[in-house]
Amino acid sequence: MPRSAPKGIAPLHPRILYPRDMPQEQDMLPSPETDLQAQPSKSQRKRDAHALQALGDQLVALPPAHLARLDLPDDLREAVRATRGIGARGARSRQLQYIGRLMRDVDDAVLQAVRQALEAWR
Repeated sequence: MPRSAPKGIAPLHPRILYPRDMPQEQDMLPSPETDLQAQPSKSQRKRDAHALQALGDQLVALPPAHLARLDLPDDLREAVRATRGIGARGARSRQLQYIGRLMRDVDDAVLQAVRQALEAWR
């Protein structure tokens, strides 16, 4: 609700930020609790995403019998199966990106087991 202005002064607009409402400099500085180094850089996040995408590509290359032995979430398993039927390069690339996205939500222990199984089957 807008404040009422004194007579002869225009009322304050409710959606405009006035200097008294703007964040102060001390509010914009990182606090000691915020550890900026704990967050990976954008480059590191991209390297991680590409690594998961490459792991997904290895899953796609596996024979169906080997894939069935892995403990994968159902949506990831279905995405890997769907990728096998895609022949167009661009569509396959998008599907591999999708697999990489699904793998970001998979537990690290499961990903480690997948990596070990892929090493054993080479």
